[in-house]
Amino acid sequence: MSEFNLTIARREIAKRRTFGIISHPDAGKTTLTEKLLLFGGAIQMAGSVKARKSGRYATSDWMSIERDRGISVTSSVMQFDYQDHQINLLDTPGHQDFSEDTYRVLTAVDSAVMVIDCAKGVETQTRKLMEVCRMRNTPIMTFINKLDREGKNPFDLLAEIEDILQIECVPLTWPVGIGSDFRGIYHLERRELTLFNGDRHALPTEPVALSGPDDPKLDELLGEQAQALRDDLELLSAGNPYSHEDYLIGGQTPVFFGSAVNNFGVRELLEGFIRLAPAPMPRPTETRMVEPDEPRFSGFVFKVQANMDPAHRDRIAFLRICSGKFEKGMKLHHHRVGKEVVIANPIMFLAQSRTSVEEAWPGDIIGIRNHGTIRIGDTFTDGKEALTFTGIPNFAPEHFRKVLLKTPLKSKQLRKGLEQLVDEGAAQLFIPLVGSDLILGAVGELQFEVIVSRLREEYGVDASYMPVPYETARWIQCADRNMLRAFEEDNRGQLTHDAKGYLTLLANSEWQLKCIKERWPDIDYLATRECQTRDGEE
Repeated sequence: MSEFNLTIARREIAKRRTFGIISHPDAGKTTLTEKLLLFGGAIQMAGSVKARKSGRYATSDWMSIERDRGISVTSSVMQFDYQDHQINLLDTPGHQDFSEDTYRVLTAVDSAVMVIDCAKGVETQTRKLMEVCRMRNTPIMTFINKLDREGKNPFDLLAEIEDILQIECVPLTWPVGIGSDFRGIYHLERRELTLFNGDRHALPTEPVALSGPDDPKLDELLGEQAQALRDDLELLSAGNPYSHEDYLIGGQTPVFFGSAVNNFGVRELLEGFIRLAPAPMPRPTETRMVEPDEPRFSGFVFKVQANMDPAHRDRIAFLRICSGKFEKGMKLHHHRVGKEVVIANPIMFLAQSRTSVEEAWPGDIIGIRNHGTIRIGDTFTDGKEALTFTGIPNFAPEHFRKVLLKTPLKSKQLRKGLEQLVDEGAAQLFIPLVGSDLILGAVGELQFEVIVSRLREEYGVDASYMPVPYETARWIQCADRNMLRAFEEDNRGQLTHDAKGYLTLLANSEWQLKCIKERWPDIDYLATRECQTRDGEE
């Protein structure tokens, strides 16, 4: 392996930007993702989840259920270059049923772009995702989308974001009109006007340089709308200026306006992003902070995806690099299992395309082929320092279903398929201490439909599911082994092991859980559990 050069490392780290796009369903997140790839030259034609007859779908939506329903139910990783920067874009599920997978993806990013539909404003899922970002003080930029459609007044939208999400808005671009009156956007810092041509198949016109809001060119270009823009800009000048420090700690969000489906405002967002968004940040572990320019390699697995290429039945572990330099063929220490592994064929992603990795740096996401030994939360380093990156949890499920196999002869395939699919972390598998049922638990109900669909398409297993009388789950911990055995005897009918072997209580109601807690107060009942386990623990 080549020698670590600190100067080169810092230059490569400074070029990286790793972010996720978060939004409520239908706000235009997947469209924005593709238009960013389009501007970055990573694709030549953006797909559309609505273009059924043409056979084109969103580049990041590779699963058939995503194409059928027009939603993203997995998280894709895409990489592209723009203005000498390397962008790692994590496209997260926007549907409310996939918040757990979305949360873990957000542990791997350094910043986020929040997409808001100008007609709908702040919606429920946006609030939930914002809470996740706030837990980590993730810097957030905002893109207010669909300005070519009728929507709320821009000032009302800013007030709504500030009031509901408790984050200060600072517009860096501003719309001229909205809906049928939408004429373009004004860039406040650059004093440039870009006119809207309404052609979704063309790149935007070049911006017109202005001396400021009083420039007579505005009247020539906008007519009566010029004065309305001047009035808006005067009101905006009374607000707080952009503060880079406040943005970096998640207290302020730079706001951009546009119409992603028409390629409009995306260039301004992308250029603002690479200028303002942070390069790879230090990462917390249980023992210390890991700095990105440390010479020793470290990284953690935040996602496992089975059958991205059904023809090869592959399983890919997505690893976020936190420090050091990665080189193809490196020997790394897999801390949970305590073994050295050679990463011989790592890959990087461009939606459905893959490329072999020769080298990678902090902020990059690489794919490691996984034969069932790698789990979400696993740490890899090129030394034996016992690093455990924190904040990569499992959540207690809120919905439960019993899996029904329609063809009993395929029970082995069913078990294998379920084990591989739950390794991805969007659902959890519970095996009761009494009986032979297989019970799935998920944060969102749609995940059951996804698993049944994938079992059929990827494993040839025809299965269905039915409700079971559980409402909540808790992982059980107790240092006193005698007490734990007594607890198991007393609650045997409610106890299961999850796919990792952890003892888990499934309760029929919150009231039942409360009664069990009162009867056994010295037991720990965990609603979340870190994905990472200790070295050698199974």
